[in-house]
Amino acid sequence: MVLTTLLSVASAVLALGLLVASGAPFDRAFARQHGAHLTVLFDGSAVTPERLAATARASGVAAASGPFAVTSLRLGTDGAAPPGFAPPPLTVAGRASAAGPVDAVALTEGRWATAPGEIVLERGSVPPASGLGTRLSADGVDLRVVGVAESVGESADAWVVPGQLAALSGGRPPALQMLYRLTAAGTAADVAAGRKAVAAAAPAGAVTGSRSYLDVRETARENTAAFVPFVTAFALLGLAMSVLVIGIVVSGAVGAATHRIGILKSLGFTPLQVGRAYVAQALIPSTVGAVLGVALANALAVPLMAEVAEVYGTAEVLVPVWVDLVVPAGALALVAGTAFGPALRAARLPIATVLRLGPATGGGRGLAIRGPLGRLPLPRPLALGLAAPFARPARAASTAAAVTFGALAVTFAVGLGSTLVAVRADGDPDRGGDVTVRTVASPAEGASGPGGAPPLPGKPADPAAVAAAIAALPGTDSAYRTARTRLEAAGLKGGVPVVAYEGDTAGSRHTMVSGRWFGATGEAVAATRFLRATGVRVGGAVTLAERGRTVRLRIVGEVFDLGDDGMALRTGAASVAALRPRYQPADFAVTVAAGTDAARYAERLDAAVSPLGAEAAVTEGGESGVIRAMQALIAMLTLMLVVVACLGVLNTVVLDTRDRVRDLGVLKALGMTPAQTVAQVLTSVGVLGLVSGLVGVPLGVALHGRVMPAMGRAVGTTIPPADIDVYGTPLLVLLATAGVVIAAAGALLPAVRAARTATARALRAE
Repeated sequence: MVLTTLLSVASAVLALGLLVASGAPFDRAFARQHGAHLTVLFDGSAVTPERLAATARASGVAAASGPFAVTSLRLGTDGAAPPGFAPPPLTVAGRASAAGPVDAVALTEGRWATAPGEIVLERGSVPPASGLGTRLSADGVDLRVVGVAESVGESADAWVVPGQLAALSGGRPPALQMLYRLTAAGTAADVAAGRKAVAAAAPAGAVTGSRSYLDVRETARENTAAFVPFVTAFALLGLAMSVLVIGIVVSGAVGAATHRIGILKSLGFTPLQVGRAYVAQALIPSTVGAVLGVALANALAVPLMAEVAEVYGTAEVLVPVWVDLVVPAGALALVAGTAFGPALRAARLPIATVLRLGPATGGGRGLAIRGPLGRLPLPRPLALGLAAPFARPARAASTAAAVTFGALAVTFAVGLGSTLVAVRADGDPDRGGDVTVRTVASPAEGASGPGGAPPLPGKPADPAAVAAAIAALPGTDSAYRTARTRLEAAGLKGGVPVVAYEGDTAGSRHTMVSGRWFGATGEAVAATRFLRATGVRVGGAVTLAERGRTVRLRIVGEVFDLGDDGMALRTGAASVAALRPRYQPADFAVTVAAGTDAARYAERLDAAVSPLGAEAAVTEGGESGVIRAMQALIAMLTLMLVVVACLGVLNTVVLDTRDRVRDLGVLKALGMTPAQTVAQVLTSVGVLGLVSGLVGVPLGVALHGRVMPAMGRAVGTTIPPADIDVYGTPLLVLLATAGVVIAAAGALLPAVRAARTATARALRAE
């Protein structure tokens, strides 16, 4: 009872605490800053600031700030990055003050920019080595960092005084940004209606992009949101098992104490008083389990909540106190209700019945089945074991239910673990080819930079020379090159990461959710979160820009990609060549010819490209701390459920062997050995375990099929069906034996104890 209550309380507190607390930092900061429900970007050449200011009176708009002139810049510090590394584009807004009716930006360090040449950086967008006083440059304009601020709605990456924007935009008309709070913004439909009203109040075609605060909020919660669906499933399983096993334990305790209940009734106890007494006996260990469950849940939540705290820089994020109080209170109420029924039922039996001597009622049931089973070609102990469940069908059914839950939990856990492994591999399209060549070699071990600082990577190798070395090496089958950059995309702060491919991409490892991989110039594939954030669907188009140059790409497929926060676009290098982007150093993915040892090939290739400044190694899978944490949590919760299932079996077998102690004594007097006694007891539960496994495994598969898509939706992606369908026939056959293993593990101790019982003691009632 302690363990079952501990499990249900710990799982429920963890699930509810994660769900509530993961959104709390955003909600509190959003309310404090009067965050913008809707951020809209307008074409500065198509609408005047005065006309935009009038959109604040559009239907459904409660308050507005702006218009603010915005532009996209790449701000860098001299010597802070190695050759070939370009800083990402940042959205810079011209804003005279941090205050305002909407998006009151909170300063965390320094002060607000008050003159040209000063800049305030958003806390999440601060480039490396860009503290207060740092000099940044962009297109020949020098800016000094005077402050660090936070915009909970992520309206911009940096702010300058409005007069600075003309110099930073390079003579181009800057875009204009408006920030709106809406009268109704609880759902995506409400925000969409607000956007429609704003667009109708502006000139046709003036809106170039928009972003809902719901997307920002969802991104902020995604670090912990993936845990909630499967932890909730375990919580419900634990709750169901808690009710079941506590009912088994209390019923067994009442059944074993009928003589004592009769004495209490003969002394004047009413049925209600007897029921209250046994409820109190159930609540004592359950209270201990509830307290330990709350402590365990809060301990497990610490590393998960730390990720939430890091998102908004809060000092501490804990499970809300009301969750720690409400969940155990509800669990104890269930325990009381579960215990009261069987106790009251036993207390209503006539005193003469409960004070009788001799074997418990029902001991003679099941004799009719022994004859047919005895004629089977089986050893007599096994035949007797097969007949045992029919003597007490209700008890056998409760045992089978406990084992079914255990088999379900094991099946569910195996499926979760297998899917997480597949997701980690398939969610990394950059893990392509058998060998990876990086055009920037790692710094030599033990080297150090100026002043003892960590050394920067060296100058990138010439990609053409590296490609020639790969092509010339025997054993090469195919190779392609990838290079990364960030480009402007309307409505998305900071632009989007773009991965450009060049060469034979037939060896690329990618998993498509829908559509197909790009194959022609002007085509691209995108991750699920990018499509949701921009509102673009497969078959639609997205416009990328760089310094006034634009290209339009058609999205031909949705790729399963967990990197870059799910916001990367992947396309051919020719598709974005017109933008003349500044790429980061390239990587090569090489597929070796059939029969070629990848490790030996990598050694030879590394020797060939090292003089060029590159390095080669066998492609390895990436690591994910979140997935490791999930796997550890799954293993722990599954172990707890299996232990509880075993305890349910142990309890029923103890009661059964106690009720049948006279029968066991007679059999031992007739020559049954201790080993045969153990075999009889294990057979009686083994058949129940087999049936339970056949029932629990399909239920576990079905639960896995419901939970995994929910986990994908929680983190803003779609898990491919191939990664969810992980149960092959051999695995299902193996999992079907889980019920037998759980039943045997729970019955082994009482079976051995029954085998060791002396014959004279077993027959003492004679």
